[in-house]
Amino acid sequence: MLNIGDPVPDIDILLTGGQRTNLSAYANQPLVLYFYPKASTPGCTREGLGFTAAQAEFDALGCVILGVSRDSLEAQEKFKAKQAFSFDLIADKDETLCQAMGVMAQKMLFGKLSLGIERSTFLFDANGLLRQEWRKVRVPGHVEAVLAAVRTLA
Repeated sequence: MLNIGDPVPDIDILLTGGQRTNLSAYANQPLVLYFYPKASTPGCTREGLGFTAAQAEFDALGCVILGVSRDSLEAQEKFKAKQAFSFDLIADKDETLCQAMGVMAQKMLFGKLSLGIERSTFLFDANGLLRQEWRKVRVPGHVEAVLAAVRTLA
């Protein structure tokens, strides 16, 4: 699990569009890395649409947005296309990035305990250092809070 001031993890990632890269490739610009439980579900859709609606403001600050879930690349591609998200999604099927960021948590689903992603967001600065994190995120107002934090980096 990362702490404030730690560098962006040096982890290989698979992005929508089939792009393979390393998360550390984004260390030269502000980066919002947001984790959501499951593609094409209501809360995750609202969150993604919120980031898309604010994309121009994030762009003006030179900030990259990446969404992450444990869904397959195919599910991420469909989710991005259907919702017309303006940023890439990461398919973290093997949970490497989720584990590194400490977002896996026990959750109650239909009366059963299961391991899943706790909705979380991380903000890295242009030096690739973690500057702020949000855990147990509630979607309403979250994008605005993240954007305000990005503005403080400028």
